[in-house]
Amino acid sequence: MTAQRIDGNALARVTREQVRAEVATLKARGLTPGLAVLLVGDDPASQVYVRHKVADSAEVGIHSLLERLPAHTTQAELLARIEQLNADRSIHGILVQLPLPKHIDAQRVIETIAPHKDVDGFHVANAGALAVGRPGFKPCTPYGCMKMLEHIGYSLRGKHAVVVGRSNIVGKPMAWMLLQASATVTVCHSATAQLATVVRQADVIVAATGIRNLITADMVAPGAVVIDVGMNRDDAGKLCGDVDFATVQYKAGWITPVPGGVGPMTRAMLLVNTLEAAQAAAT
Repeated sequence: MTAQRIDGNALARVTREQVRAEVATLKARGLTPGLAVLLVGDDPASQVYVRHKVADSAEVGIHSLLERLPAHTTQAELLARIEQLNADRSIHGILVQLPLPKHIDAQRVIETIAPHKDVDGFHVANAGALAVGRPGFKPCTPYGCMKMLEHIGYSLRGKHAVVVGRSNIVGKPMAWMLLQASATVTVCHSATAQLATVVRQADVIVAATGIRNLITADMVAPGAVVIDVGMNRDDAGKLCGDVDFATVQYKAGWITPVPGGVGPMTRAMLLVNTLEAAQAAAT
């Protein structure tokens, strides 16, 4: 048995087309969705991510404002700029690319973004809304994972989902979304005893640790759905995930590749959130 691949590139293309149509409708009403992207410093990976986000925005007709700030930018300067963007009615979404330089408190930055412009879904108001099932922006990566499961027609009701990772960006919100879809959810992390035993019980595995090849074939039940959120580099410098794809693909029922899996859907859901922010502003 070889697992069926969940093609994140293909699904992201479909999502972008849907967003483009909705953006065109808004533009016909005189409103152009606007996304501000702030990049502090010159982290190479961040520069690549930001470049993709700006290109995606242009493709669907969203106006993007990219501001590159020097690494020595103070926290006060960054917060002041965010406050200006909060008040800018032409900007509907604000994204501050992480990680930030060490002298800047990322959580303070996130909490300064107005919740209705927090298209990353990281503000405590949006996190809280997700936790209790209220409307709000969902973090883009777990949101994209849920769309991939929806795309393959996989019903989570009554299934056992194991999330490996407990970050505020992926692990915790992923667990909340899976719970809302009526899955039974276990969250594992670095202190989990007998990790392999727990993961082996899963119908759905979401790996989000940043540890290369953490999930091996002996940890995967036959036919399980494996969602690999990891973005790592192998010894040759090529992108790889948290899942040992070479072996797990012969055990799983469905699997996401790296690259070409969750990554494109993360960016696509940013566009969806920005569109929804603009639509809310138009009402």
